[in-house]
Amino acid sequence: MTIDQDLIDQLAGTVRRVVRERLIPAEPVLEETDRIPGELLATLRELGLFGMSVPAEHGGLGLTLEAEVEILFELCQASVAFRSALGTNNGIGSQGIVIDGTEAQKERWLPGIASGEIVASFALTEPEAGSDAASLRTQAHRDGGDFVINGTKRFITNAPEAGVFTVMARTDPDIPGAGGISAFLVEADLPGIAVGRPDRKMGQRGAHTADVVFEDVRVPESAIIGGPEREGQGFKTAMKVLDRGRIHLSAVCIGAAERLLSEALAYAMERKQFGEAISGFQLVQAMLADSRAEIFAARAMTRDAARRYDADERIPMLAASAKMFASEMVGRVADRAVQIHGGAGYMAETPVERLYRDARLFRIYEGTTQIQQLVIARNMIREAERGIA
Repeated sequence: MTIDQDLIDQLAGTVRRVVRERLIPAEPVLEETDRIPGELLATLRELGLFGMSVPAEHGGLGLTLEAEVEILFELCQASVAFRSALGTNNGIGSQGIVIDGTEAQKERWLPGIASGEIVASFALTEPEAGSDAASLRTQAHRDGGDFVINGTKRFITNAPEAGVFTVMARTDPDIPGAGGISAFLVEADLPGIAVGRPDRKMGQRGAHTADVVFEDVRVPESAIIGGPEREGQGFKTAMKVLDRGRIHLSAVCIGAAERLLSEALAYAMERKQFGEAISGFQLVQAMLADSRAEIFAARAMTRDAARRYDADERIPMLAASAKMFASEMVGRVADRAVQIHGGAGYMAETPVERLYRDARLFRIYEGTTQIQQLVIARNMIREAERGIA
């Protein structure tokens, strides 16, 4: 797939302007109300950002992943809540359908997802199944031509706004681990679905997560992503989606880090101590320089991984490496930004205080740093064993 670079540059420029003129000024209201103003959501829909990764034939922008990350570098310099509102539509909420869905499922769901009319949410994590997702307990029992789903999902992004859930459920209790899991497309308003109150989180206000309880929720067998013949293949679908999602999140971390560094640099040039701006102090300069170099490295890693994904290379190790490095990097940049601000950086009215809290989640969701380390090491060992053989 090729994308006109001039169009990407134009879209990135438009997003940059919207971020500067509309999204960043709205951050205090978002933080206070825990909600994105409706007119700003409408703007993001009009730009087509809910459907960046959805193919053009289904109403989306049909961007390559390489193009998508360039847009995210710009968008995520505003509060990450704005990205979160459309993130599941571009990632785990839609890509299972794009990759493995039937034509009927694509026609039914993708146009609404691309326009933002439908918010797609991914229901995998459970109270006892997070990093060990293959141990999930949600059951889907066959009843004639239907399945009946029972279970509880936890920390589900965009659950309060969702129009459709991709629900990972065990359809064969006799097969342990990942083998007996299927992926279902479940309309959010079906009887038996209860969405809990939005979680109270350390940061990322305006980006909502909640528990979702499924109690005797009946869906047809055609709701399995890919159709009935893909029963038991849901975990494989999830793994396909996660490689792409990890590169997407790497770009999110880079955008957030750019904003943090911009705030830190501006403050350092304004703040005076001992008769001069603190940007003239070498120890402050070291923190600024380390941050700039690490952002540059993460950006290069993410672009390379995205290009390789678009070229259909096998990239689990590269995706995990990019996500691990970028998420750890933004944590370090956030810490330095607060340090450069000194006491002011600990005050709630300073943007870096909120950005610091927001950044902490990046090392946890869509695979903790420790899970990324396991993925990287296991791939290294597997490749070495192939070389020996």
